Amino acid sequence: MEQTAKVVAVTGASSGIGEATARRLAADGHRVFLGARRTDRLERLVEEIAGAGGTAAFRRLDVTDAADTRAFINAAASAYGRVDAVVNNAGLMPLSPLEALRTEEWDRMIDVNVRGVLHGIAAALPLMRAQGGGHFVNIASVGAYEVSPTAAVYCATKFAVRAISEGLRQESAGDIRVTLVSPGVTESELADSISDPEAREAMKTYRAVALPASAIAEAIAYALSQPPQVDVNEIVVRPAASAQ
Repeated sequence: MEQTAKVVAVTGASSGIGEATARRLAADGHRVFLGARRTDRLERLVEEIAGAGGTAAFRRLDVTDAADTRAFINAAASAYGRVDAVVNNAGLMPLSPLEALRTEEWDRMIDVNVRGVLHGIAAALPLMRAQGGGHFVNIASVGAYEVSPTAAVYCATKFAVRAISEGLRQESAGDIRVTLVSPGVTESELADSISDPEAREAMKTYRAVALPASAIAEAIAYALSQPPQVDVNEIVVRPAASAQ
């Protein structure tokens, strides 16, 4: 496996998969640049990574804002001289039946889960082209492959991330690597955004076998560690006890 230290920008890094990924990659010797809206958490995380001997910095980030995402990637490049990889991790999952008509939640999921990934790609792709290569790791879900009640819009956003990732891979053969990581149920704060009572209750049962976020961070680290000629395109990680 390739062990060269990289500069990796991680969105949604204040908790869950993003935080676990930041810790794992920093432990592997990569320099991580972290973005999220909750800067108090980012500041604490950066201090803890530095205390453990790693290299990390942060900037407040709203992935729904294209200009802010560009500024985030440019700040990473300014801090470390380049950006080798972007982990597009920020996401929301406010599940509800379609008939509940929670249209504001639908819009927010589309803005964060789809536009957020597109903004990350748009911000970093020109830089990666100019420096001669790079790697996008886009976080989807098992919901990118199947649909379940209350999750229609969420799954639609993750199907979109899967399609965008595959399109980018096909268009970028040779210099830009693209990895889609699709977690099954994982410990995170995603379920906290569920406002629909029925969907929230159903999620409690579903999450009984949740994976630790570190399991997904391990998959991301694996994809990033491969030599330049190896492009790990899709990784699906489910709890062994889960049928979904």
